[in-house]
Amino acid sequence: MTGIFDTHAHYDDEAFGQDREELLGELPIHGIAKVVNVASSLSSCKPVRSLAEQHHFIYCALGVHPSETAELTEESFEWLRQQCRFAKCIAVGEIGLDYYWDEPDRDIQKKWFLRQLDLARECKKPVIIHSRDAAKDTVDIMTSEKCREIGGVVHCFSYTKETAKTFLDMGFYIGIGGVLTFKNARKLVEVAEYVPIERIVLETDCPYLAPVPYRGKRNSSLYIPYVITALAQIKGITEEEVRQATWENAHRLYRISDKQE
Repeated sequence: MTGIFDTHAHYDDEAFGQDREELLGELPIHGIAKVVNVASSLSSCKPVRSLAEQHHFIYCALGVHPSETAELTEESFEWLRQQCRFAKCIAVGEIGLDYYWDEPDRDIQKKWFLRQLDLARECKKPVIIHSRDAAKDTVDIMTSEKCREIGGVVHCFSYTKETAKTFLDMGFYIGIGGVLTFKNARKLVEVAEYVPIERIVLETDCPYLAPVPYRGKRNSSLYIPYVITALAQIKGITEEEVRQATWENAHRLYRISDKQE
């Protein structure tokens, strides 16, 4: 059976403070063969990098989430640039725009989104895009910045299939996780039906967004099989076909070669 690749997790989160190492030790036993642990703030970059250094099956992405961009300065951005040279850092992220909250100011978010896109282009790494209630500005910036040349994934996709087409046309992958199993996920189900299986990657965003029947509880990579089951039913293919396709997709997305296995 093909291994599972969780393309977006946050195992540095304090929600895993009591049993992190025990849980991480269980993942390979249960078929979770690879994980990308993703930074969300400057302070998270060190523990995210540390987990990748300690565990052979964990890679990392380093970047600053839009909600945390107010903390960035030229000095700290230079530090981030140096961190992104780490060999197991395989993406810049998660970065983007989040208009759900009023802070930080949208101009601040846009400024550092642009700078981190430039950083990804400079280090030749794909980006992990976080976009919430900000579809138009996200698309406009990614189009003007020629993000097709950078590549990456739109994480925890929450827009329409029409917006999905725009990102697909840019060459981006679509990240799908536990929300697919929610009763109110009609829009995401439509997206999952529309997007070719060759362009979908699996993710948890753990500890958040656990699938049914664990909705509201702490999420982990161990629950990805529930997403695989839902996706297989939507696509009318077998669960093994979902595993195989998303495994290959994740390797292409993150440009993981045999030398990095």
